Amino acid sequence: MKVLQICNFIVLLLIAPFTESLSLTTTGNASICADTALIQQGALDYYSGDGEFQAPYYWWEGGLAFGLMIENTFLCQNTSLDSLLQNALIQQSGDNWDFMPASQTMVEGNDDQGVWGLTLMTAAERNFSRAANGTAGRKNIPDWVTMAQAVYNTMYARWDTSTCGGGLRWQIYTWNNGYNYKNTIANGCLFNLAARLGRYFNNDTYLEQAEKVFDWLIDVKFVQLNDGSSKVYDGATINNNCTDMTAIEWSYNYGIILGGAAYMYDATNASSTWLNRVNQLWKGADTAFFNDDGIMYEQQCQAAKSCNNDQRSFKSLFSMMLEYTYLLVPPLKDEIYNKLTTSAEAAAGSCDGGYDGHTCGMNWFNSTNDGYYGLGEQLCALGCIQSLLASSRPDLYKETTNEYMAKGDASAGTQTSSSSNEEALLENQMTVTNGDKVGAAFVTAIVLSILIAGSVAMLF
Repeated sequence: MKVLQICNFIVLLLIAPFTESLSLTTTGNASICADTALIQQGALDYYSGDGEFQAPYYWWEGGLAFGLMIENTFLCQNTSLDSLLQNALIQQSGDNWDFMPASQTMVEGNDDQGVWGLTLMTAAERNFSRAANGTAGRKNIPDWVTMAQAVYNTMYARWDTSTCGGGLRWQIYTWNNGYNYKNTIANGCLFNLAARLGRYFNNDTYLEQAEKVFDWLIDVKFVQLNDGSSKVYDGATINNNCTDMTAIEWSYNYGIILGGAAYMYDATNASSTWLNRVNQLWKGADTAFFNDDGIMYEQQCQAAKSCNNDQRSFKSLFSMMLEYTYLLVPPLKDEIYNKLTTSAEAAAGSCDGGYDGHTCGMNWFNSTNDGYYGLGEQLCALGCIQSLLASSRPDLYKETTNEYMAKGDASAGTQTSSSSNEEALLENQMTVTNGDKVGAAFVTAIVLSILIAGSVAMLF
């Protein structure tokens, strides 16, 4: 044991001169960009290539990570990761550019696909350079916003009125746990995408569809608006018509709804209705996810140290949506920016762990790493810290201002090739055949056999 301790000490001595810690100055763009570059390096330590992060990180978290990195390329005017990001997106885009790749056929959920759709919208709104033909071996590559439309269309086609009066199910495929659950994040992604597409194209059809999704979230009480205590809950099963609420509050659910409402406010020419909704949602989020010192935290699991790998990344999406909210809703800019500044300072304090000296932690309260580390921790710090830069850069782009002439294709992801009718949203419902079910059951039986055999072997 002593020999091992001595070896570890020697390794630390050798590494120490090459470590680099954060030195955040929240009012200095150069400082923020230098620190977020280090944080991104830490996040990429978990990257396995081909657009995916290594286990135990699920596919959706890759979409989240790349969205934050695309945001960073714009905010810091740094193109060093452009090739990696372009390749990652194309590799995961699927045969029809709708982000339903073959590798996810058995497991993809609506929320997974939706998060990748959000990343595509960030690419369009931040004028991220188009992928050239030949990227990842693909030809005829469309622009980012066309892919976002393909994601949106395939999701919208799954709108299910057979239960709960509408809404998307959590899962796409019948064999996955959660198929009988309708939740906020899946529907929130649909709402957020519709609002952003409506703003980007100045298109009333998308805005009407966004309103439809938002109204449904209100009707089933997943979103409960109140002047002082608005709530955004996780979801409910269809068994009792979505009345058995899972009254759990996650920061990314609040963020996805708040961000979508901010886009609606901007797209509807500062509508008083949407301003009131944004204010109500922000007050609820502020109460739920900032402590008395104004530091962001994941209130549902952080204190108990029970956050799983997914939950440890939720604050990153929350931060990104707060950034977009203060950009799009000027009356809330100072209030939100102040909370993000306090949280960014605290997040930077947690990024002093690991051999590299800039590994970030989960709890930001103590200005030092709390012993937690991983992709989620890196993304949360990245999203919060870089959010401070948005005011110093151009506004979120639209079709009329995008330098890459990203005109989109409203029929992307549908069964029609017509690009002239933006209201052509054809139903593209996934049908599971008996053969599919038998195949899935066969695979499940094999996996269970392996697990049982392994468990028995461990007993001897």
